[in-house]
Amino acid sequence: MTTRTATPRAVVSQVLLTAVLLLFLMPFVWMVATALKPPAEVFGVGSGLVGSEIRWSNFAEAWSYLPFGRFMFNGLFVAVAGTVVVCVTSVLSAYAFARLRFRFRDRIFLLYLGTLMVPQEVTVVPMFILMQQFRWVDSYAALILPWAFTAFGTFLLRQFFLTIPRELEEAATIDGASRIRILLQVVMPIARPAIAVLAAFTFINYWNSFLWPLIVVNSRDMSTVPLGLNLFLSQNGNQWHLLMAAAAISMLPTVVMVVLLQRHLVRGIAMSGLGGR
Repeated sequence: MTTRTATPRAVVSQVLLTAVLLLFLMPFVWMVATALKPPAEVFGVGSGLVGSEIRWSNFAEAWSYLPFGRFMFNGLFVAVAGTVVVCVTSVLSAYAFARLRFRFRDRIFLLYLGTLMVPQEVTVVPMFILMQQFRWVDSYAALILPWAFTAFGTFLLRQFFLTIPRELEEAATIDGASRIRILLQVVMPIARPAIAVLAAFTFINYWNSFLWPLIVVNSRDMSTVPLGLNLFLSQNGNQWHLLMAAAAISMLPTVVMVVLLQRHLVRGIAMSGLGGR
């Protein structure tokens, strides 16, 4: 039985990866530690990472200090609905660009990809004017629909669809299957890992979105989680311990989603080329 000896290069790589991991974990550890501190010890002189007492009640107080349950509901509804719409539109458009033949297809696709180079800050003003004309300001439609047609999702799924052998679709066509049936019963089951990656990215983008909700939302009842977290910083004082507790709570939906989709995410990232290989 032979034993494998770690090379110096492998040791250095592991050390660097561990250092980067600890660097990324530091803000999370500080957030949780601050969420469990008494308010007087958050920025107190000589206060360490752990306070004099562990106050689990900060989480309950953060939940009741503001209507945080409403913020969570709004954020979940917007993120889930937006993810569903993005996945549906991306699947349809990606399949059209990958398999259907029509005039100027490649040029239209390049033009569609060009929208990725336009920053969100450039489009928020005309988009807000459009929402006013539709009378969608301060509504779920304004939070979901403007960003429901993404070129990133179309590009990601199109590249994945191109890797699927055409023979599978030709066999289904011989059996009398229509285009939509081929898409639903042949292509989509194979593309499930890529769709899971798109769903994860889209959910996180909607969940963490701050600029657009800040512009289009006028009432507290329609506020999402990022806007709700900002309300802990007010003219009456910054409730840092409650803010960190609320931030920790707000991480739960994304953590649960990543855990549930972990198998598909790992496979999808590897197969779609997002892993940097």
